[in-house]
Amino acid sequence: MATIRKRGNTYQIRVSAGYDSNGKQIVKTKSWTPAPGMTERQIKKELNKQAVTFEQQVETGQFLNGTITFAEFADQWFKDYAEKQLRIKTITEYRLLMKRINPAIGHIRLSKLQPHHLMEFYNNLGEGGIRLDTKYKPCDDLKERIKAAGYTQKSLAAAAGVALSTVEGLCKGANARKDTADKIAAALGDNLFTPIERNNNKLSDKTISEYHRLISSILTAAVQWQVIPSNPCSRVKPPRVERKEAVSLDETQAAELIACLQSEPLKYRVAVMLTLYTGMRRGEVCGLDWSDVDLPNGLISVTKAVQYTAAGGLRESKTKTKSSNRIINIPPAMTELLKQHKRDQARRRFDLGDQWQYSGKVFTNECGGLLNPDTLSTWFKRFLQRNDLPNIHYHNLRHTAATLLIAGGVDIATVSKRLGHADKTTTLNIYTHAIQAADKAAAEKLQDIFQNGHLKRAN
Repeated sequence: MATIRKRGNTYQIRVSAGYDSNGKQIVKTKSWTPAPGMTERQIKKELNKQAVTFEQQVETGQFLNGTITFAEFADQWFKDYAEKQLRIKTITEYRLLMKRINPAIGHIRLSKLQPHHLMEFYNNLGEGGIRLDTKYKPCDDLKERIKAAGYTQKSLAAAAGVALSTVEGLCKGANARKDTADKIAAALGDNLFTPIERNNNKLSDKTISEYHRLISSILTAAVQWQVIPSNPCSRVKPPRVERKEAVSLDETQAAELIACLQSEPLKYRVAVMLTLYTGMRRGEVCGLDWSDVDLPNGLISVTKAVQYTAAGGLRESKTKTKSSNRIINIPPAMTELLKQHKRDQARRRFDLGDQWQYSGKVFTNECGGLLNPDTLSTWFKRFLQRNDLPNIHYHNLRHTAATLLIAGGVDIATVSKRLGHADKTTTLNIYTHAIQAADKAAAEKLQDIFQNGHLKRAN
């Protein structure tokens, strides 16, 4: 039961929260001050209400006292909110950001955290030598070293706990993150990587803004949970991020890419064409089930995605946002490609027999399991290099679909819905240049109409 003590004009509410490992009683306290003008009866009634609420908060672990630090509250936020509401990939990215946030402000009590603490942190992030993502270059003879150690690339990937595509890329000269380099070095029993020095070792304004966004989200929860009265982030302006225009292919470049696809494996050809036709994200493409594909009616239901994280591995998750769940129409040409791919997949499933890992996915790995989105990106990069095509990312195919739709006169609301954006504003912000180009074309079209009409009347 809660006990109440009066101290001057303030009341102290005390609740037992059990005992610690040394047998000492843990007591939680909360102070409450009546509003001016309250009668004794009103004070007693409200005080009892405060005591009951406080006792329930302590019993359920919802009470966080005024001495809690930012790091302690952040741990509670991850446990009570992030892990229940956010995608595993987002949580993993947030955990990485916390590695810099906690050393800087984690020790500060929430009640003492001020805007100047945040500004000092952001200024520090903008200084040189702050990056943690130094890349590591593998030795030139990594492929031979792997064989000498008695591994194949596939068995090394399994032993090191990394993706096969990662090992394949390293053998062709790709660079690695520190954690990847450490895992492979441990598996081989030898360090075969050297760090790459950077001339500009600063974080970008966009990255600093991501730190600000995470801190603000945590502190917003602290306000909502009544731990602090206001959010210090609301009084701080992070670095202004200059919005970059989305990179995409024009009509001619897209046609050239499609022509080069004809000699590629059917699975990848279908995946690229589906992305161009629908604007789906690569994780959504990998997460597509055959049950999501209505071939007779030419409809695709986007309801899930596949993600890879170092901590969680490859797994299926929800789509990026609620609005990302959508139904997209596809043309007969795309329907026919999917039918061919389905027949081809059935033949492979028959050939592998018991070795086939049935996942129900439209796009799978060689044995029928989940397809890593990074595998799509790795193949796509090599495809572009082989055919001397513009150096773009797989995600830029999504941008290409959007810009071509806008150039073709499709209204923004339809494009936004097709892409799975939360609202039209997102689409307008990302594709400003494409919209301006389409508007210019519309103006020229009107000029042609008006001038031709004038000439006809003159004749």
